[in-house]
Amino acid sequence: MHLEEMLEYNKQFVEGKQYEVYKTDSIPNKRMVIFTCMESRLVELLPRSLNIQNGDVKMLKNAGAIIRKPFDSIMKSILVAVFNLKAEEVVVIGHHDCGMSHVDTDALTNTMKERGVEDERLDTLRHAGIDFHEEFHGFDTVEESVQQSVNIIRNHPLLPSEVKVHGLVIDPGTGKIDVVMKDN
Repeated sequence: MHLEEMLEYNKQFVEGKQYEVYKTDSIPNKRMVIFTCMESRLVELLPRSLNIQNGDVKMLKNAGAIIRKPFDSIMKSILVAVFNLKAEEVVVIGHHDCGMSHVDTDALTNTMKERGVEDERLDTLRHAGIDFHEEFHGFDTVEESVQQSVNIIRNHPLLPSEVKVHGLVIDPGTGKIDVVMKDN
């Protein structure tokens, strides 16, 4: 039912030309990429707490704002933003009270099984050399996680040295931002 409501709203939105106030081009006005968590409390709070308007930044998200491998999809998107879309800064923003902190991979596996994922599928992952715990474990502190993601980005062999990479943490209740790492 929710999708139908959204599609009906969209029809009215387009017919009423409400999109006109959001018109911009694909180059971020602030020449910045923000990589953050998919946390629903941040959808409006994060941009408002940093005065980010439509068209100001490229916004990338995943569960926990975690990069563990130098060529994952987030890192590829950052590189495209830098080389094709004129981004000059990258900001990793984690948040307090993140669902990815202290993920219990055994409980996650059990929930998957309860929802119909068969043991054979999990065994196939193991046989393919995929470490389920490594792929899905979270982190102990959000600050350490932000530092890890910043370091992977900052030390990437394809990232130009002049691109600044920063790490921040936001409070999802108040929008208060704390600096974890700032590139000068």
